[in-house]
Amino acid sequence: MTRRRPPDDVSESLIGHYAGAVTRLVAFVVDSVIVLGLYQLGVFTFIWLVHVFTGNSINEERNLWFLIPLYVWQFTYYWYCYALSGRTPGKAFFGLRVVRGDGRDLRGGRAALRVLTFPLGWLGFGLGFIGIVIGRHRRGIYDVIADTAVVYDFDARAAHLRFLVRHPVIELEPATSATDPPVRTQ
Repeated sequence: MTRRRPPDDVSESLIGHYAGAVTRLVAFVVDSVIVLGLYQLGVFTFIWLVHVFTGNSINEERNLWFLIPLYVWQFTYYWYCYALSGRTPGKAFFGLRVVRGDGRDLRGGRAALRVLTFPLGWLGFGLGFIGIVIGRHRRGIYDVIADTAVVYDFDARAAHLRFLVRHPVIELEPATSATDPPVRTQ
């Protein structure tokens, strides 16, 4: 059996290029349309069910309690998508993925921190987003706090393929006995 492994002195990084401001903005708009559309569908369904079963009508414009489920829904949408795959449907459509600062996958706690700190970007007339436009790593204030970054995911796969092309894989011949180490071939 032949095992393959890269040289020990080479560290592989799968981080793609940092995503630009325009791509991130368009992905955010797509996600906002999805979030608000699904929320409105749920609200209209709820109002219709209340009217069918009780005969009462609810005017959502006068009730501020409709904002609480909206915030809960937004948090759940973004947190679940980031924790599950590091991307929302809008980000996936444009080939974006949210990763940790070192390129590893996002987990639940860090995803929750990123979602909870996102509103800080809007403080000071959007100055929290300035790092996305002019920063080297294209990170907003919430990305810095949560130690996350948004990268082009398809570039990460291409970088992995470029890595494999640049660094030949060393094949090991199987050991002749259980106590002999594998022999290096070229």
